[in-house]
Amino acid sequence: MKYYRNSNTNEIYAYESDGSQDAWIQPGLIAITEEQAEEIRQQKQQEFLSSLTYQQKRVTEYPSIGDQLDALFRAGVFPDEMAAQIQAVKDKYPKG
Repeated sequence: MKYYRNSNTNEIYAYESDGSQDAWIQPGLIAITEEQAEEIRQQKQQEFLSSLTYQQKRVTEYPSIGDQLDALFRAGVFPDEMAAQIQAVKDKYPKG
């Protein structure tokens, strides 16, 4: 791959090294190495992660609500009535 960056936006562009995409290379792009492209990508990723609130960061790390509820059901923490309703649905639609 051949890598280029836009000096105004710091966006990275990658093109096939065989020259088949050279016609798509925009004027003004600056040729960079693969290592430089990776460094820019990592920097942008870190900037993005740093911009997230702690709530946004947590959302991506927590198990889904469904998985959390299923774990509680299997642990037997639901009231009997709720556990019976959940079990009825599980029985009606068993995993394939």
